[in-house]
Amino acid sequence: MKTFAIIMAAVAALLVSSVSLARDTRLKLPIKDAMETADAKAALGTEVKFVFGGTAPAKNLGTFTSNKKTNFANKSDKEGCERAFLSAMISLKERALAEGGNAVVNIQSYYKKNEFSSATEYECGAGAIMGGVTMRGTVVKR
Repeated sequence: MKTFAIIMAAVAALLVSSVSLARDTRLKLPIKDAMETADAKAALGTEVKFVFGGTAPAKNLGTFTSNKKTNFANKSDKEGCERAFLSAMISLKERALAEGGNAVVNIQSYYKKNEFSSATEYECGAGAIMGGVTMRGTVVKR
């Protein structure tokens, strides 16, 4: 009987820990904070312009999506989200240059295929161990 109680306690502990690891918190964070980090300024440069939540007249070269994940170990949700956001933005910049564009417009969050368009915020999914950002935008030539 004692062995059965120990096994049941272990199973209960595993169930509780797996529920806590399944966290999927959706956060809305300021674009400005993420774009103004030293890493973002260095990586994104000035050769591609980024326009969030809006469009501008230009030659449309296609709409592209960037889905980036990052490890959240030893990071706050905000730090992890900003790292994933920067990775997604670098990917959009590289795509713009590869397509011959000089801007990405109508940039919006597209986390788990849910559109969230804002000129001031992006959406990030923060889990217990990993988190991610999906951004979608239209590459244009101005």
